[in-house]
Amino acid sequence: MKPHRFLDRLAAVDTAPLYGHLDELGAGFVRATGPAAALGELCDIAGPDGREAIAEVVAVSERGITLIPLEQHSGLRLGARVTAAPGRSGIARGDGFAGRAVDALGRPIDGKGRIDRTTRIEGAAISALDRVNPAAVLATGIRAIDGLLTLGVGQRVGIFAASGVGKTSLVEQLARQIDCDRCILCLVGERGREVSDLWSLAATSAAPDRFSLVAATSDQSPVMRARAVEQALALAEYWRDRGEHVVLMIDSITRLAMALREIGLAAGAPPTVRAYTPNVFAVLPRIVERCGAVRGGGAITAIMTVLSETDEVDDPIVEVMKSLLDGHIVLSRTLAEQGHFPAIDIIRSVSRQASRLIDPDHAAQAREIASLLSTYDENRVMIESGVYRARSSDRIDRAIAAREPIAAVLRQPADERSDFAQTVRALKTSWPS
Repeated sequence: MKPHRFLDRLAAVDTAPLYGHLDELGAGFVRATGPAAALGELCDIAGPDGREAIAEVVAVSERGITLIPLEQHSGLRLGARVTAAPGRSGIARGDGFAGRAVDALGRPIDGKGRIDRTTRIEGAAISALDRVNPAAVLATGIRAIDGLLTLGVGQRVGIFAASGVGKTSLVEQLARQIDCDRCILCLVGERGREVSDLWSLAATSAAPDRFSLVAATSDQSPVMRARAVEQALALAEYWRDRGEHVVLMIDSITRLAMALREIGLAAGAPPTVRAYTPNVFAVLPRIVERCGAVRGGGAITAIMTVLSETDEVDDPIVEVMKSLLDGHIVLSRTLAEQGHFPAIDIIRSVSRQASRLIDPDHAAQAREIASLLSTYDENRVMIESGVYRARSSDRIDRAIAAREPIAAVLRQPADERSDFAQTVRALKTSWPS
């Protein structure tokens, strides 16, 4: 018998909603006697003024559940009713997000009105046998990357830097110059001014509908900051599954890790190295593995910034991300202070897909240039202090002679785009291998 539409509507009505009551209020979290809910589900907490606060379940025990409100709400009181809200737990996606800026819940923040959407429950990593290696070069228009750290469509790469060395400028340049079907900008824990600046750049580009922005600023709850990445990934997977090439830029993974740490500590998880909780090291691999190219379909090229605590780039999140990603681009404060932009440290950077993507002549030239730069760096103190004498070593002499011509090619204004073929020719003429 064919179901009647009235029966469908009745089935969707929750006549006995699950609920509990708040029995503990903490700094940034609350605990309740119920309802029975799974990790990650959303609940509504009734306030005395009639408004409801949305909160995410971050821990479940026999005694009840721990929740973190998504937004600040000063009216919560002990005994407040907590109700399950399964209808809120889906992640929004759809073509309506093209050319739009939204928050971590998919709500518009650009003042352009509502967005047509569909929802899905949760994303998943690509099956191991459905993943493919990048087969096409991803031209970024930046000579240092295209020439010496060549990337591929569907590659996962990190930009590693301490503060103040040009990370934001490099991200903006990549967003403008990379050729793709969609570009999703995910800002986690950034200042509101930076969100506004980046969205202005996207909105005034030649193809504004190519961009989508998901933002959770530094003053928002850790749950909102973490959910911003889930929202951005949902959009990226939606368009990738339709065969499109999506560039997903997450700025920054470190602030995501800090948000996950706050969630973990509120849930009672034990702190480990640098006080990061185990959930941090469980979530980061899943995010990386949901990106990439799929067999017979589209691709998500992921560019993730990672902030290091010092210029030594040795904190635990940096080390974890280096092990997960297909390459890393390290920015140097020394180069930035010398006025060399983009301040990419070629010696400490690597693209694990480059050798598969470029021709043998290009690969040989890139190796020779990297070797010369490394030779100069190893002998920098001796050279710059005047201890080294010319013609003492042919290799060091070549490194000294090559350093400035190579640096001249690698310097590039933020508004300049270099064609890939022109980049390869410029490197070959800068210093013959």
